[in-house]
Amino acid sequence: MISAVTDGVKVSVVTEYQPEYSSPSQAHFVFTYRITIENNSNATIQLLRRHWVIYDAHGSAREGEGAGVVGQQPILEPGETHEYVSGCNLRSSLGKMGGTYLMERVVDGKQFRVTIPEFTMVVPYRLN
Repeated sequence: MISAVTDGVKVSVVTEYQPEYSSPSQAHFVFTYRITIENNSNATIQLLRRHWVIYDAHGSAREGEGAGVVGQQPILEPGETHEYVSGCNLRSSLGKMGGTYLMERVVDGKQFRVTIPEFTMVVPYRLN
Protein backbone atom coordinates (compact mmCIF):
# COMPACT_ATOMS: atom_id res chain seq x y z
CA MET A 1 0.00 0.00 0.00
CA ILE A 2 1.15 3.50 -0.82
CA SER A 3 -0.30 6.66 0.76
CA ALA A 4 -0.12 10.45 0.60
CA VAL A 5 -1.65 13.15 2.80
CA THR A 6 -2.72 16.59 1.56
CA ASP A 7 -4.46 19.10 3.86
CA GLY A 8 -5.56 16.32 6.21
CA VAL A 9 -6.91 14.08 3.45
CA LYS A 10 -5.14 10.71 3.19
CA VAL A 11 -5.28 8.76 -0.08
CA SER A 12 -4.09 5.13 -0.02
CA VAL A 13 -3.77 2.78 -3.00
CA VAL A 14 -3.45 -1.00 -3.42
CA THR A 15 -3.10 -2.55 -6.90
CA GLU A 16 -3.74 -6.03 -8.26
CA TYR A 17 -2.98 -7.63 -11.61
CA GLN A 18 -6.00 -9.28 -13.29
CA PRO A 19 -4.66 -12.21 -15.37
CA GLU A 20 -8.14 -13.45 -16.32
CA TYR A 21 -8.84 -10.17 -18.19
CA SER A 22 -5.33 -9.77 -19.61
CA SER A 23 -3.79 -11.07 -22.81
CA PRO A 24 0.01 -10.72 -22.63
CA SER A 25 0.50 -12.11 -26.16
CA GLN A 26 -1.60 -9.18 -27.42
CA ALA A 27 0.10 -6.61 -25.14
CA HIS A 28 -3.04 -6.18 -23.03
CA PHE A 29 -2.53 -6.05 -19.25
CA VAL A 30 -5.39 -5.24 -16.86
CA PHE A 31 -4.94 -4.00 -13.29
CA THR A 32 -7.38 -2.99 -10.60
CA TYR A 33 -6.67 -0.47 -7.89
CA ARG A 34 -8.46 0.04 -4.59
CA ILE A 35 -8.40 3.59 -3.28
CA THR A 36 -9.25 4.63 0.26
CA ILE A 37 -9.82 8.33 0.94
CA GLU A 38 -9.73 9.31 4.62
CA ASN A 39 -10.90 12.73 5.75
CA ASN A 40 -8.64 13.46 8.73
CA SER A 41 -9.31 17.21 8.49
CA ASN A 42 -11.83 19.06 10.65
CA ALA A 43 -14.05 20.09 7.70
CA THR A 44 -16.67 18.26 5.65
CA ILE A 45 -15.38 17.83 2.08
CA GLN A 46 -16.72 16.69 -1.27
CA LEU A 47 -14.76 15.04 -4.07
CA LEU A 48 -15.66 16.90 -7.27
CA ARG A 49 -13.22 15.76 -9.98
CA ARG A 50 -10.29 13.44 -10.68
CA HIS A 51 -7.24 13.84 -12.91
CA TRP A 52 -4.93 10.92 -13.76
CA VAL A 53 -1.67 10.56 -15.65
CA ILE A 54 -1.01 6.95 -16.72
CA TYR A 55 2.37 5.74 -18.00
CA ASP A 56 3.36 2.42 -19.52
CA ALA A 57 6.84 0.90 -19.89
CA HIS A 58 7.04 2.07 -23.53
CA GLY A 59 7.17 5.71 -22.44
CA SER A 60 3.57 6.41 -23.47
CA ALA A 61 1.53 8.69 -21.25
CA ARG A 62 -2.17 9.34 -21.28
CA GLU A 63 -4.41 11.48 -19.14
CA GLY A 64 -7.86 10.88 -17.77
CA GLU A 65 -10.11 13.46 -16.22
CA GLY A 66 -13.73 13.58 -15.16
CA ALA A 67 -16.34 14.24 -12.52
CA GLY A 68 -16.11 12.25 -9.31
CA VAL A 69 -14.95 8.66 -9.02
CA VAL A 70 -16.80 5.64 -10.43
CA GLY A 71 -19.91 7.79 -10.94
CA GLN A 72 -19.91 9.30 -7.44
CA GLN A 73 -18.98 12.63 -5.87
CA PRO A 74 -18.77 11.49 -2.25
CA ILE A 75 -19.12 13.82 0.72
CA LEU A 76 -16.91 12.93 3.67
CA GLU A 77 -17.48 14.24 7.17
CA PRO A 78 -14.42 14.58 9.42
CA GLY A 79 -13.21 11.07 10.31
CA GLU A 80 -15.09 9.36 7.46
CA THR A 81 -13.58 7.27 4.67
CA HIS A 82 -14.64 6.45 1.12
CA GLU A 83 -13.33 3.41 -0.72
CA TYR A 84 -13.72 2.38 -4.34
CA VAL A 85 -12.21 0.02 -6.88
CA SER A 86 -11.46 0.88 -10.48
CA GLY A 87 -9.22 -0.44 -13.22
CA CYS A 88 -6.61 0.40 -15.82
CA ASN A 89 -5.36 -1.37 -18.91
CA LEU A 90 -1.79 -1.07 -20.15
CA ARG A 91 0.09 -2.16 -23.27
CA SER A 92 3.04 -3.27 -21.14
CA SER A 93 3.50 -5.47 -18.09
CA LEU A 94 4.76 -2.49 -16.09
CA GLY A 95 3.28 0.95 -15.61
CA LYS A 96 2.41 3.65 -13.13
CA MET A 97 -0.35 6.12 -12.35
CA GLY A 98 -0.76 9.21 -10.24
CA GLY A 99 -2.85 12.33 -10.13
CA THR A 100 -5.09 14.59 -8.09
CA TYR A 101 -8.62 14.94 -6.79
CA LEU A 102 -10.34 18.30 -6.78
CA MET A 103 -12.03 18.62 -3.38
CA GLU A 104 -14.31 21.29 -1.98
CA ARG A 105 -14.88 22.28 1.63
CA VAL A 106 -18.65 22.22 2.07
CA VAL A 107 -18.77 25.01 4.67
CA ASP A 108 -17.24 27.75 2.47
CA GLY A 109 -16.86 26.30 -1.04
CA LYS A 110 -13.04 26.54 -0.95
CA GLN A 111 -11.59 24.14 -3.52
CA PHE A 112 -8.23 22.41 -3.17
CA ARG A 113 -6.31 19.61 -4.84
CA VAL A 114 -5.42 16.37 -3.06
CA THR A 115 -2.52 14.26 -4.30
CA ILE A 116 -3.18 10.72 -5.45
CA PRO A 117 0.21 9.10 -4.78
CA GLU A 118 2.01 7.68 -7.79
CA PHE A 119 1.74 3.89 -7.75
CA THR A 120 3.15 1.13 -9.91
CA MET A 121 1.33 -1.69 -11.66
CA VAL A 122 3.55 -4.71 -12.23
CA VAL A 123 2.67 -8.17 -13.54
CA PRO A 124 3.84 -10.55 -10.77
CA TYR A 125 6.18 -12.56 -13.00
CA ARG A 126 8.15 -9.36 -13.69
CA LEU A 127 9.17 -9.35 -10.02
CA ASN A 128 10.96 -12.73 -10.19
